[in-house]
Formats: sequence, structure tokens, C-alpha cells
Amino acid sequence: MPSDKPRRFTFLLLDRFTMLPFTAAIEPLRLANRAAGKALYSWRLVGPGKDHATCSNGTRVVLDGSLDGEGLPERDDVIIVCGGTDIARAATRPVLNWLRKQARGGPTMGAVCTGAWILAEAGLLDGRKSTIHWENHDGFAEAFPEVDLYRSVFVNDGNRLTAAGGTSSIDLMLHLIAEAHGDALATEVADQMLHTAIRTDQDRQRLSIPTRIGVRHPRLAAVIARMEANLEEPISPARLAADAGMSTRQLERLFRRYLNRSPKRYYMETRLARARNLLMQTELSIIEVALASGFSSPSHFSKCYRAQYGSTPYRERGTGATLSA
Repeated sequence: MPSDKPRRFTFLLLDRFTMLPFTAAIEPLRLANRAAGKALYSWRLVGPGKDHATCSNGTRVVLDGSLDGEGLPERDDVIIVCGGTDIARAATRPVLNWLRKQARGGPTMGAVCTGAWILAEAGLLDGRKSTIHWENHDGFAEAFPEVDLYRSVFVNDGNRLTAAGGTSSIDLMLHLIAEAHGDALATEVADQMLHTAIRTDQDRQRLSIPTRIGVRHPRLAAVIARMEANLEEPISPARLAADAGMSTRQLERLFRRYLNRSPKRYYMETRLARARNLLMQTELSIIEVALASGFSSPSHFSKCYRAQYGSTPYRERGTGATLSA
């Protein structure tokens, strides 16, 4: 491709897409053009709607085109799927067929926020590395086991790009700008955005456990990390305590002092939170959700779920609510 031809990005705005990841993706391109004094990038907006797309905050964005009559992109083009809430419902046949058709032209296919769900549904992430918003991670892993899923802020797997959501789109775009035009330009764009800490594909999405719980206690954080890594097969408090080099009573006091609950209660709440995400984001049966959250008995799972959320798993799923980012 001639070096003076702008690299084109096509943003597919799905119904109820999340505004922040989209704007965080398109603004670095605009600022790169401004800093370079020429058009390094161009972009257009398309969507399932005829003339506009509505994001999750209700704002309407005017589209440059629909999915009808779109020709195949050039090999150096980049297509970015912008997802948001109710992402599974956005995986309509026209959207999936359009993505598969576009992929035949050999462009880079990418996604921000929950858009990776749509790429996976279209079969475009099979055997590839990907990331998705942490809130959707468990549901995605259950639905698409053939995808190599990471918890990093973004993943660059050749001609497959995914960013987890929020401001992670900035980091992905700065990464692409640096690859194509050097670190100096990417840094200038970051300065313009007041983005003072550029993250890499090695950075994880969530705040550290001490920051999340508001407590800087190494052994407490280590125990919680083990809990979060073992939700399907919970570890006993006695084993957690022994592996952390303390007695069960000491572990109990530690949780009571800093989190005002027992280790068993904290572990249960964490497992139930995972179960709720799976109920809202996947088509797994109630029994499968229970097993994936460490409950061997559906009746015990239902009882614990109701005590925590005031509703049974069966009723919760029937509400049609969503926890998507």
C-alpha cells in the first residue's frame, strides 16, 4: 500500500454499544493525524441500523453506512467491533454474516469492550488470543473454550486485535500508532489525551487486590487471589490458612478484622458473583452454572443464591437482566 495513503478503520457500532471504548479508540487516530500534520488514518462508522446507532447511554451516533452493499475491505484495513450491553443479543445473523464476509478480504479484525463476543460467535477468534471486559470473562470462557482468553487490557494477535473496554482502547491504539509511526508520535498523542500511564499487553485489567479491598495486607491478598483462582473447586479454609502459613483461627481473625466477614462467607460471595455473571451472560443450564461456581447441588446453589440476592437463579434468568459492560 502506498505510504501516503491513510490506513482505514471501520467501526461497527452494535446496538447499545458502550460509548467510552469507542471514543477512546477513535480519538487517538484523530490526534495522530493532527500531530503528524497529515492524514495517517481515516475512519468510517457502520452498523445494523440504516442511519444511526444508539449507545448504552442513549446517545445516537450518525452512521456513514449500513451493512447492506458493503464491499470487501482492503488487506490493510482494520475493522473494529464496538460492543456493549446485551451483547449476546447483538449477535444477529446479518451482523455475523457481514463480519465473515469482511474477513474474507484479509483485513485486521478487532473488537473493543464486549465486541470480542461477536467476533468469537462469528468463528473469527477460534484458536486465537483475545481479551474481553473482566465482567464478561467467565461467561466468554464458558461459551468459547476454543479461544485463548487473557485478562490483559488488550491483545494483539497478528490480524486479530481486542481491547477489554473502558480506556483500554487508548492503549491499544497507542500501541498500533507506535508500531506504524514510532514511539515519539504515540507519546505525543498520549500527552494530548493526558494519558500519563501507557499500558502494554502485559498489564491486567483490574486493580490489584489490595487496592480493590482497600487493605494492604500481603497474606490476606494472597488468600483472596487463591480464592478467585479456584471458584469451580473451592479450597477449604483450613487448606488456605495452612498454605498461607497461619492457623485457621488466624485466617478467621484476619478476614473479620479487615473485611468484616468470615473467609467462608467471602468465598461464598465471590462464587455467587461469578454464578450471577454466568446466568446473565451465557446459555448454560442452572446445573452447569452451579458446577462452574463450585456448587455440587443445584438445591444448595439455589438456596445460597436466594439468600444473597433475594431471588432464585431460575427467576433471575427469567428477568432478562444483563451484567454486560
